[in-house]
Parts: sequence; C-alpha cells; structure tokens
Amino acid sequence: MYIIVIGAGDIGTPLIDIATQFGNEVVAIERDEKRANQAADQFDCLVLNADATTKETLEDAGAERADALISTTDQDATNVMTCLLAKEFEIPAILSVVHNPEHMGLFKQIGVNTMENPQQLIAEYLYRAVARPAIVDYMRIGENAEVFEIEVTEEAPIAGKTLQEATQEGLITAEMLVVAIEREGDDHPITPRGNTTIKKGDLLTVYSGVGADPEITDIFGHYEDHSQ
Repeated sequence: MYIIVIGAGDIGTPLIDIATQFGNEVVAIERDEKRANQAADQFDCLVLNADATTKETLEDAGAERADALISTTDQDATNVMTCLLAKEFEIPAILSVVHNPEHMGLFKQIGVNTMENPQQLIAEYLYRAVARPAIVDYMRIGENAEVFEIEVTEEAPIAGKTLQEATQEGLITAEMLVVAIEREGDDHPITPRGNTTIKKGDLLTVYSGVGADPEITDIFGHYEDHSQ
C-alpha cells in the first residue's frame, strides 16, 4: 500500500516503523524539522518537512495515488484539516487520532475513521494491568463490553468442564462467549464448541458484555479484590 502518515511524533514514529517493515510505500509529513530529520535518518521512506494542512504538501506527498492517509498529530484541528484535504484527493482510507472526545462527532461527520485519545487508552491499559493482573490482554468494545485473555487456574470452577456444562451451571452466562483457546502442545488456537473441555493452563480469549469484572475472572480461578 501507499500510505501517507501525518506526524512523526510519539504515535507517528512507531506507525511509520510498522508500515515500512511490512513493505508498504510510506511518505511521512512532519512540520518540526528535528523530528523530520530523525525520521528520515531512521526509516526507509520519504519524509517531507512541511505543513500537512496545505494542499500543495499533500500533492508533493503523492496524495492522488495514496491508498491511505493516517493523521497522528497532537492537534485535533490539524488532524481535521488534513483529513478534509485528503477527502478532496479521494484517498480511500482516511484515519485520524482524536485527542478530545468532544471532537469525535466532527470527525464522524466528515466520514473519517478515528482512534480515541491514545494516551487515555494507554492509561486505562496500565490501570487494568494493576487492578486486574489476571487479565493478560484486553480490548474494550463500546462502553462496557471487553474482549480479554485469561489463563485457567487449577482452582477455576470452569476447569475440567465442557463449555456446555459450564453454561448449564451458570458459569458462562448469555453475556459471555469463549472465542478461542490456546493450549500448550497445540500449534494452533482451538475453536471452542459446546463439547470442548476447558483445561487447567488454557489461555482463553473471552468476550464479556459486562466487562472483565472480578465476578467474571473468578470463574477462571483468579480470585481478586472485588472492591477494585
């Protein structure tokens, strides 16, 4: 793909790194001269030390043939303006970071895919790692739902039961779904069925419509403080 990345800061830099590693043709636009020079020295891509909110800059970046534009600056106003210009070039995929939640509606109105404040997401992730150490990894979906990974302990009420048995006993509710099972000795994740038995040491990927609360993690043998 031909990808234009706006900003070579804390978000843009690792994005450029990932995109170039996967063999994409990348053009980065960075207004700050020092950051632009650092990106040019670090990555095998074209880096423009310019203002991305001007049509001429996007023309220089080859916007007319770009497959995607991702705006990662720390200013929502800059991101909005850049995305609006990208719309004029009819770039198929336009994405942007949004720092102020109040601005989300504006980005949606102009038809831009968004990622909410990444600093807030990182803060939530770090808090979860402390407050819910049983959770290996997680992703929030909407206001309450989460997809998370959790290991089954020997003391887990669900250990040794099939998913059908766990559902009949009320361990797995209608709000929950075991999506995948990683088991030691198996090269590929197991797609769970009703007759699949959950074993000690299994790493489960679980969807919960009410989140990964302690009442949920108890089912997998992680008895944490319910007051958190």
